[in-house]
Amino acid sequence: MERQGNIKIASENMMPIIKKWLYSDKDIFLREIVSNASDAITKYKKLVTLGEATEDESYKIVVTTDDKAGTLTVEDNGIGMTEEEVEKYITQIAFSGAADFLEKYEKAGGEGIIGHFGLGFYSAYMVSDDIEIFTKSYREGSKGVHWQSDGNSTYTIGECDKETRGTKIVMHLAEGEKEFARESEVRKLLNKYCSFMPYEIYLDPKPEEELNKDLKEGEEPKKNTPVNTTEPLYLKQPKDCTEEEYKDFYRHTFADFNEPLFWIHLNMEYPFRLKGILYFPKVRKQVTLERGQVKLYCNQVYIADNIKEVIPEYLMLLNGVIDCPDIPLNVSRSFLQNDAEVQKIARHITKKVADKLKELYRDDKERYENCWSDIANFIKFGCVKDDRFYEQVKDIVIYKDLDGKYVPLKSMFGEEVSEEDAKNGKEPQAVYYVSDEKKQAQYIKMFKDAGLNAIVCDTYIDPHFISYIEYKNPTRVRFLRIDADIAGALKEAGEENADEAKEIQGIFEKALEGKHVKVTTERLKDADVPAVVNVSEFMRRMSEMNSFYMMGESAADVTLVVNLNSAAVQALKGAGEEAQKLSALQMYYLAMLAYKQLSPDELAEYTRNQSELIKKYLQN
Repeated sequence: MERQGNIKIASENMMPIIKKWLYSDKDIFLREIVSNASDAITKYKKLVTLGEATEDESYKIVVTTDDKAGTLTVEDNGIGMTEEEVEKYITQIAFSGAADFLEKYEKAGGEGIIGHFGLGFYSAYMVSDDIEIFTKSYREGSKGVHWQSDGNSTYTIGECDKETRGTKIVMHLAEGEKEFARESEVRKLLNKYCSFMPYEIYLDPKPEEELNKDLKEGEEPKKNTPVNTTEPLYLKQPKDCTEEEYKDFYRHTFADFNEPLFWIHLNMEYPFRLKGILYFPKVRKQVTLERGQVKLYCNQVYIADNIKEVIPEYLMLLNGVIDCPDIPLNVSRSFLQNDAEVQKIARHITKKVADKLKELYRDDKERYENCWSDIANFIKFGCVKDDRFYEQVKDIVIYKDLDGKYVPLKSMFGEEVSEEDAKNGKEPQAVYYVSDEKKQAQYIKMFKDAGLNAIVCDTYIDPHFISYIEYKNPTRVRFLRIDADIAGALKEAGEENADEAKEIQGIFEKALEGKHVKVTTERLKDADVPAVVNVSEFMRRMSEMNSFYMMGESAADVTLVVNLNSAAVQALKGAGEEAQKLSALQMYYLAMLAYKQLSPDELAEYTRNQSELIKKYLQN
């Protein structure tokens, strides 16, 4: 005989809130119901180890969809409940069945019990307008119990004829939520939330006779296969895992058929429990930072992807799985942000990643260099975001030079410039760099011809990274793009003829009137180059930063350095005024072309001038 009762909650207005707002994603209800089933089995297994229950041949969770009836059913063969326990754990929402169980068996330990049966069960009302529970306790002589409620704070409870131990939850799906009665939709959710649960999960299993009705002689009998992997690779000891197993796990978990570069297997028990595998993926694009996918689990139950409170932001450029039983399954982001243990976990993961990178650099430098183009953005981004990570990896940051050889960043630093030396005009060591090898080809040639070298900084993160390095080492290094210090880097030693310099400078200033460009003269080592553009490093960075933040590109501080060693420049002195102007303009445009793309108006003027010069040359 069934009887009625009221669900005991703090306020009559709580149920609508639970039904609608308990979780940000309503499809998470399936995770809650299935992990409750997993809890029930874990509790039963614990009783078996204590000699209070009999071992079962197999533990499993069965999920059944019924598209026609509009129902979704989850059934386990776990501990089950008595009528008293159903009253306690289901109708008193605030009470946690797991907490009670753990308190009772505290001495035996309660690892693997998630502890959220109360509210977790009610998440099913986000998609259901009626739920039934059929349950039978493991206790000898227990009777089956049936509980039903439409979620409006009343329920009915009574006996039922359930014969086997365990619990069956039948969700009668609401209008608009019938997609959760489709096998394909439920399979997708089980793959997302339950792919590593510790007990086998079967979706719509078929009877063996139906599976094998067309079995031919000599064929192996077919069996239902679980949708999950109960012993994921990250739970094994690293020494017991093969390279192929790591690659297979990566392909299966992330659907990425590019082989990972390498991986880090996390496995620790103290001071907190943490297991997982982090993979360094091959980068597909160099222009931006590619977001990876780090899946966070609690006791093999999926929580979410890329939880930055647990996993530092830069580690999300990796792909990986992290399982930490010490993080509650249902917890607010603000709690995670302020929890000291969570912060320790984040620091530990960071240290393990840094240790792996240093080990690779130390033991296999060739492989490290071959991987550098794929891991450089990750390491640089990590340094900029986390000073602690920078301190751990600063000695293994490398750059390619103009000869294609890798050099450590630390080898470029000079001696520390004291305050006294700085007052007397001494500057930190200059490190020249190239941001675009094609566009800056002329400057590269001049540097090489002068016996100078530079590093290649051509990734998306480099402008931010070199500024960060300067900030961390203000008295030891400064970065200058290859076009930022022409007079300093490429100037030929010796005295300059002041009158000659003044005459040449005057010719160019007159020809370039209105061009917003400053003119200087130098004797450069490369006599084949009549003039080059020099741009202030500080002003160019400011201009690029404004452009990056969409504030509009500010005018860069452009200087035209005219080379007095150039025969073409020297020939200007004896030419007529019109020829001087035309030639000086073309030398300016040639220098600008080596620096940047000309505007349409500049290109038109350059083309007209070029035609005029060719005509005059042929006429003469």
